[in-house]
Parts: sequence; C-alpha cells; structure tokens
Amino acid sequence: MMAWLQKLFGSSIGKKLWMALTGLLLLGFLVVHLAENLLLFSDRDGAAFDGYVHTLTSFAWIPLAELVLAGLFLAHIVQAIRVSLQNRAARSTPYALNPGHGGRTLASKSMLVTGSIVLLFLILHLAQFRFGDAAARERMAALVRGEFEKPLVLAAYLLGLMALAIHLSHGIQSALQTLGLSHPRYTPLLQKLSVLIAVLLALGFASMPVYFFASGASR
Repeated sequence: MMAWLQKLFGSSIGKKLWMALTGLLLLGFLVVHLAENLLLFSDRDGAAFDGYVHTLTSFAWIPLAELVLAGLFLAHIVQAIRVSLQNRAARSTPYALNPGHGGRTLASKSMLVTGSIVLLFLILHLAQFRFGDAAARERMAALVRGEFEKPLVLAAYLLGLMALAIHLSHGIQSALQTLGLSHPRYTPLLQKLSVLIAVLLALGFASMPVYFFASGASR
C-alpha cells in the first residue's frame, strides 16, 4: 500500500493531485478563519472575539491542529515548486512565443509569484498575532484593531490579499479540474465561480483592516 502511494504521489499526476487536495483543504481553512474573524464586528469592545479565542486556545488538540495546518501549507508549497519546475522543464517552446498555448492567464502564469507573496503575508500575520507579545495576545481584539490602524500594516495586508485573490482565482478551478470534479463543458462557469470565491474571500478579510484603519483615523 505504501509503495503504491509513493508511486502515485511521486508521479506527475500524483504531484498535481496532492497539490489540489492540499489547496482545497487550505481553502476550507480560509473560509473557517474568515468566519472566526468576522466576530470582530459583533461588538465594540471585542468581547465576543476574545471569548472565542480564549475558548479555542483552551482545547488540548489545538497545537496538533496547528501542526497539521503547517504540514498542509508545507506540502502545498513543496508540491507547487516541484510541479512548476517539472512544467518548466517539459516545455520545448516558451509560452511567450506562443501566447495561446494552454490557455494560460495572468493568474496561472504568476502562481509562484502570488504564492510567494501570500507566504510572506502569512509569516507577517503569524509574527503579529500568533508569536507576538503574550500579554498583548490576551486581548486579541484590541491587538488586531491596534495593528490594523497602522498604515504600513494596512498596505501590507491589502497587497497580500490581492495576491491571495489572484492565486485562488486560478488555484480553485485548477484543483477541481485536477480532481476530475469539473466537466470541460462547464469550464467557463467554473472559472467565473473561482474568481467570485477568490474575490469574496479577499474582500471579507480586507474588510477588517480597512474598517479598523478608518475607525482609527476618524478618532
């Protein structure tokens, strides 16, 4: 069984399958994370968000869940690099000489670039809200609001979310097609749906830094 799995995920198709699976699992995490963060809008003092964070972090399985999530990110990144290098090596003619080849778009051509920006964005996010000052993290809502009132933090987040939207707009449809969950007849519809999901997620996450920055500027 293990030999079969190693052969499958070591093949060209297997690498793409693994990247698609990890990508969709990470998409699910983003949806849940956005729903959690929207609690910041539920009251003025952030009591609901702080209460949720304290309850969540009290569970003994949270460190294990964080390790699994880190593993998903790492697996997705490694497979993305391997697939990209494999595709680059397989090309006999650069796409620049044949723009129509493969139906490539700006989003599909910039997946490594946007993925790298998202990774830097994630590192910034973790440094601020996961591995920052322990005392400040006791009042997470106040910490989030305070950070988002800074112009440089707002700019960095908007850049990261723009890269995330571009990355997801191609990644979602590519993952579903790789897993055989889309018929070619519905490809145009799937492309539009992927863009819509990507934009809605990015706007949802962007609503918080923009709102708190505007609130801080108005005081």
